[in-house]
Amino acid sequence: MNNEKLKIAILGLGEAGSHFANDLVKLGVEVTGFDPKLIHKLDVAIKVKDNSIAAVKEADIIFSVNLSSVSIPIAEELASVLTPHQFFCEMNTSGPEKKKEIAEILKSSGVKVIDLAIMAPVPPKGMMTPLLASGEFAAEFLGKIKPLNLNLKIMENSQVGDAATRKLLRSIVYKGIAAVVCEAMEAGEAFGMDNYIRGQISSLIGGNDELIDRFVEGSRTHAVRRMHEMEAVIEMLEAKGIEPIVTRGTRDNLEKLSK
Repeated sequence: MNNEKLKIAILGLGEAGSHFANDLVKLGVEVTGFDPKLIHKLDVAIKVKDNSIAAVKEADIIFSVNLSSVSIPIAEELASVLTPHQFFCEMNTSGPEKKKEIAEILKSSGVKVIDLAIMAPVPPKGMMTPLLASGEFAAEFLGKIKPLNLNLKIMENSQVGDAATRKLLRSIVYKGIAAVVCEAMEAGEAFGMDNYIRGQISSLIGGNDELIDRFVEGSRTHAVRRMHEMEAVIEMLEAKGIEPIVTRGTRDNLEKLSK
């Protein structure tokens, strides 16, 4: 397969989407995109369109990297224009039920819906960030995009929503640890015992002092997006009858950091 013939549309050219778009151009992909509030620098080869419909018109694959809050309206907007020859990859950080709702909205178009979860922070790896795909067309999608050699794993015999579930379960751990680290570092500073508390944290994470700073800075930089992610976790857990006490605390910490 000639990578130059592969056409990928990116809907949502924020931090993650812009990284993906720029990297895909370097991989020889023809990239179109749309974002109503474009602020990130893009490669000149990327064809930025006036709306989502124009962006996806001739694409083989669509990466929807939008906020969860707009994912359903975008699916509704595109339902009448997508085709069975296209793959629609829903990459927002919502819970499994919303992913299923999006797939149902798009069902009439015949488009092949993929639940594509971004399993790590996008910078610095960009398009090589670990991805997890689920849904009945996951294996076919892997075959379509395989020439790009992405860091992509698929869940066999899976449904749309399964990848999202794994991502959010993982987030309970990673975002929860980050919240504890942030609060502990804030407390250490308040008591004038920065080095002491850093040493206590370091003893629990294998002496990786750099990781402490990554937890703190990452939580601050991406507070709003991660707050919405934890809200999706809360919704998912409550649907299973689980009281998300710690996860609510993680969410509240991110809200504090976002101000």
